[in-house]
Amino acid sequence: MADVGAQRLILNGLLSLPTPLLRLMSGGGVVYQGGRTLDPRIQFLANAARGAPPMASLTPEQARAGSAGALQVVAGKPEPGVRTESLSIEGPRGSIPLRAYRPDGQDPASPLMVFAHFGGGVIGDLETCDAFCSLLAKSARCAVLSVDYRLAPEHRFPAGLEDVLAAYRWGRDNAARFGAPEGRAAIGGDSMGGNFAAVVAQEMKRTGEPQPALQLLIYPATDLTCESQSMTTYAEAYPLSRQTMEWFIGHYLPPDADPTDPRASPLKAADLSGLAPAVVVTAGFDPLNDQGEAYAKHLKDAGVPVVFRCYDSLAHAFTAFTGAVPCADVACREIAGLVREGFEGRIR
Repeated sequence: MADVGAQRLILNGLLSLPTPLLRLMSGGGVVYQGGRTLDPRIQFLANAARGAPPMASLTPEQARAGSAGALQVVAGKPEPGVRTESLSIEGPRGSIPLRAYRPDGQDPASPLMVFAHFGGGVIGDLETCDAFCSLLAKSARCAVLSVDYRLAPEHRFPAGLEDVLAAYRWGRDNAARFGAPEGRAAIGGDSMGGNFAAVVAQEMKRTGEPQPALQLLIYPATDLTCESQSMTTYAEAYPLSRQTMEWFIGHYLPPDADPTDPRASPLKAADLSGLAPAVVVTAGFDPLNDQGEAYAKHLKDAGVPVVFRCYDSLAHAFTAFTGAVPCADVACREIAGLVREGFEGRIR
């Protein structure tokens, strides 16, 4: 922990340097692609990561360890006034670890938010989204239930999805335990977690169960066929490149899986009408940028209330960079504010 603290101190000192100097230390010049300008701190982090081996060259175990270590240095601190509780529930194939967050100023009328972390279905755990879940709980004044779902390739699709579905149903049915309205829950996630969240809403429609109170989809992976312009424009983006995305999908999907199955690619669903109101967020410098925007458009075209935001200067996984990139922290607080508005019925 001392080493992590020292690394954070050094990094934050460097990132506090004037923007021209930061850009000079990052190779010089402004990074401008697809009509967007990259945040200078993200540019600095991307340049610093160039010497590391690409994730696609690692084993899943190595990628998990490397990602966890790197995120410790850039992650924000948990919000004050938010209590946490570790628990587990019985899932389809064993226990599912969960972490609950409850803010001191919780609104008893706000539904429980069940949240799934990013990581391509291959990496990540409860620590990956710890700071963001804490921030979300405090700013949206709601209880949050974070899900440690099974990972591929040990447990390929649909294992992780099944765990998130089980956790959502359990959270909904036990929401009163966390000070939320009984039988009411929202669903959220970022990247592959956003994929799971979108599919949960679709699955509730297929099974005739009540829709979530809200769906929060942050830079969601909605099309695992990877057919979009941003997959080319931002193919070399940091921290998610096209090569890394393909590595994730190769581990996540079984060899005989159909990537157009709506449970894997929710953008491929024929009918999105009747789904829960949605907050859809994308990052500008992200191969998945078009996927989130396309899903928001399809939801809106189907008559679903949607708020869409693109944070042009940020990159994929920015929810985990709030301790190092001020713009990421601002964006996450704005997202929590949009969730609050959604809970108050102000999404039209």
